[in-house]
Amino acid sequence: MTKSKCFPIIPCFLFLLWHIAAFAQNPNCFRITFSDKDNSPYSIDRPEEFLSPRAIAKRQRFQIPVTEEDFPVNPQYIDAIRSCINSPTYLITTSKWNNSAVILFSGLEEIENQHQFINSLYEQFPFVTDVLPVAYYYAGKNIVPSIPEETAKSIVYSSQTEYDYGNSIEQIRIHNGQFLHRAGFCGENMLICVFDVGWTNFNTLPCFQSLYQNGQILGATDLIPGMTNAYTGHSHGTAVTSIMASTVEGELVGTAPKASYYFIRSDDPIREQLVEEDYWAKAAEIADSLGADVINSSLGYTEFDYPWQNIYTPANNDGMASIASRAASILAKKGVVVVVSAGNSGNSPWQYISHPADAFDILAVGAVNKDSVTADFSSYGPSSDGRVKPDIASVGWDTWVIYNEYAVQGSGTSFAGPVIAGLSACLWQALPQYSSLELMQLIREYGNRYHDPNDRTGYGIPDYYRLYLDHATNINISEQEKYSFSVYPNPTTGQLRIENGELRMENVEIYDIMGRKQKIIINYQISIVNSIDISHLSAGIYLVKIITEQGVITKKIIKQ
Repeated sequence: MTKSKCFPIIPCFLFLLWHIAAFAQNPNCFRITFSDKDNSPYSIDRPEEFLSPRAIAKRQRFQIPVTEEDFPVNPQYIDAIRSCINSPTYLITTSKWNNSAVILFSGLEEIENQHQFINSLYEQFPFVTDVLPVAYYYAGKNIVPSIPEETAKSIVYSSQTEYDYGNSIEQIRIHNGQFLHRAGFCGENMLICVFDVGWTNFNTLPCFQSLYQNGQILGATDLIPGMTNAYTGHSHGTAVTSIMASTVEGELVGTAPKASYYFIRSDDPIREQLVEEDYWAKAAEIADSLGADVINSSLGYTEFDYPWQNIYTPANNDGMASIASRAASILAKKGVVVVVSAGNSGNSPWQYISHPADAFDILAVGAVNKDSVTADFSSYGPSSDGRVKPDIASVGWDTWVIYNEYAVQGSGTSFAGPVIAGLSACLWQALPQYSSLELMQLIREYGNRYHDPNDRTGYGIPDYYRLYLDHATNINISEQEKYSFSVYPNPTTGQLRIENGELRMENVEIYDIMGRKQKIIINYQISIVNSIDISHLSAGIYLVKIITEQGVITKKIIKQ
């Protein structure tokens, strides 16, 4: 399976022991989909039985109705199937939105004619509408994962909004996110759920202890059979979360340093199987039930380890073929900003985005470097039904992360996603009047390619602070004026003038529409540039990036 995982430039070793098992194992885990939720023990009038108070409050705030779709899978259907099987069975996971359950039937992999078994399920149980093999697991000890509840904590916030970002300033400044922080929006009272493969040592590293002391880490859930501790198994989630949550002054400050976080391991660090899409869907439902504001997922699915699981082609990137993609779209409609990494298949035979990046109404994120140049590994869009994908882009090439207690650089769309997720939490804190769908659309509209999207960065690199200035109701007019630069004449035949009343320019850089640098003017340290000669450039659209001590402003110009 091709994932959106990415790793720091220092070595990172994956588990390989699972290859000891025979590679040609037949499936023994099946996703069984049900026709209805008739005679459910749950009721719309009792949402507290399956939604947290925070989730219920969000539904009320945005007038999102609680429906039968939110009911857990009818346990009577699951019990009926398990009681009719002679060999031991294990409930691996369920999906209330897909109305399905994954059940392991011990010993079934030894049956030659599995089609006969599947047909028997259809014949015996009229409420069964689909049976799909999704995994093989050894039915040993502790096959069923534990799902702990959220731990309520009293959160302590500092008043700090001025940070020494160190090297991480570039991945924040590309979106002018530091301005959101200075304006007082650092993610307070926002909950970000992170779906990943593991958070090795996150809970013991000194650089993250303040998050626990402040009550910002609300808990962790492990959905993988045989695993019960999300703080072991893989460090990918540690690196991803550091991009959002770190407060290591002078080295790495995250995009949402005061947000609360909940971790969900939905990806198996040992093997790659189709059932991981079921875990992703379950993670989405848990995030919804907890009342999450934002989710970040650096996981993507295209191909799997067992040949019988490879049911997709790029033509299936339609937002509907994958249970994970369907769940992502539903989650967005439940009032959650859904941020998903586009994938790292740009140089592979697959080449295209992965699931659930193809989902409707979410933010699929491609990767660029700090100079806005597209990373060659970043997966291509569009979706197979022609929608713009990725939606937007951020720094996923030489991104600064925490790895083994040190700030290092790593690459992959996995690291572009959390830049966006953290800033989106801060933006929603600043603009609470918008719904999740409205906010995600605004973020697309403030991309630097909104009127000219492509298949690598979508609508481009969003300017979060400009979005905030244009839509907040309590902005000081002087802040608006301070942020504005005049670049004229536009269109131009060869000469440009740039001016601003207050801010001094450090550099001015000019890029073509493909993100290739064409010209750089260094160390102006003035507020007016009388003339920049671009007469040598070909006719077309260019981006003028104005770098100041306060941030980066990008203007679009036309060269005639």
